[in-house]
Amino acid sequence: MRESRRIRRMARNRKKVSALNLTSLMDVFTILVFFLLANSGSNEVLTPPKKIELPSSVVESKPRETVVIIVGAEQVVVQGKAIIETRDLIETKEGFIPEISERLAFLSKSVIGISDRTIEDSREVTILADREIPFNVLKKVMSSCTLSGYGKISLAVLQKSTQS
Repeated sequence: MRESRRIRRMARNRKKVSALNLTSLMDVFTILVFFLLANSGSNEVLTPPKKIELPSSVVESKPRETVVIIVGAEQVVVQGKAIIETRDLIETKEGFIPEISERLAFLSKSVIGISDRTIEDSREVTILADREIPFNVLKKVMSSCTLSGYGKISLAVLQKSTQS
């Protein structure tokens, strides 16, 4: 059967479906990936172990990602590694703890940074101490941190609501 002129004209003017254009879809996914990367590490909250009861305080600033020292009733843990027994800290007369200084020195060598400023900013410590720990033990831990070059020391507390 012969095609009419109208059918031939419509076939000539009909646009052929080409390959799918993925440029805009890739742009959306790229923006989504950057958004997720930028917001993934900003909501870090320190969770104390069940054995440690932190004191309460009004907190004005959010915690930063730092080296964590946990001073419990039984032992002192620096960045996940048990260092020394707490009762040994109570009995010792020295003003600082060499075991903590050695662990902090090891951690400072393992920091990867682009510049000296990045490495210097990483020298910060957060101490999670049980509220029953004597202050002289905390003083020894803090002086060990300071002697190791970790001058910025934060004490972790439970946040209570501000009273207005």
